Amino acid sequence: MTSPAIASRYASALVDVVLDPKAQAAPEQVTRELHGFQALLSSSEELRNALASPSVPAPRKKAILSRLADQLGMGRISSNFLFVLNSHRRMDALPAVVESFEVLLDQRLGFSRANITSARELNPEQRADLEAQLTKLTGRRMRLKFTTDESLIGGLIARIGSTVYDGSLKGHLQALGRQLSE
Repeated sequence: MTSPAIASRYASALVDVVLDPKAQAAPEQVTRELHGFQALLSSSEELRNALASPSVPAPRKKAILSRLADQLGMGRISSNFLFVLNSHRRMDALPAVVESFEVLLDQRLGFSRANITSARELNPEQRADLEAQLTKLTGRRMRLKFTTDESLIGGLIARIGSTVYDGSLKGHLQALGRQLSE
C-alpha cells in the first residue's frame, strides 16, 4: 500500500512538468497515456513481477518500459515519468499517483470534481445538463464521474467534496420515514 504523501509528491512533480509552458504537453494526453500503461500493468502479472524483481537489472527494466511506451505511443513526459517511478522502485504506486495527479491537475486548472450516483445510466444530454447545473451551483467548472446504483430506485446523489446533494427516491423515502417516526 502506497502512502498518500508519496503518491502526492510524485503527482505534484508530474503536474509541475505537464503544466510548464515549455513542456508543450496536453494534460489530457498524459492522463490517457498513464491510464493506458496502468491498464497494461494491471493486466500482466508477468510485467509487474519483472519490474518489481531485484533480479532483473535496471537497464533491462528500462528497455522493457521503453519498448512498451513506444508500442503504446506514449510521449516523452509520460515515458520519462515511468522511468523515474521504476528507478525509485515505486511502480506499485502508479494507480495512487495517477489518481492524485488527476485531482491535483483539476485543482490547478480550476475544476471541481463531483461523483454522481444515479439509479440508471444517464444519457449524454442529461449528463451535460447536470454538469451545467452543478457549474452554476458551485461557480466552478466541473469534472463528473458517473456510477449507477439501482438501490436508489430513482433520481441521483451528487457528492462534491464533503457536500452531498441527495435527490434520490431512496433518500426521500428515508427522510419521510424519519419524519413519520418522530
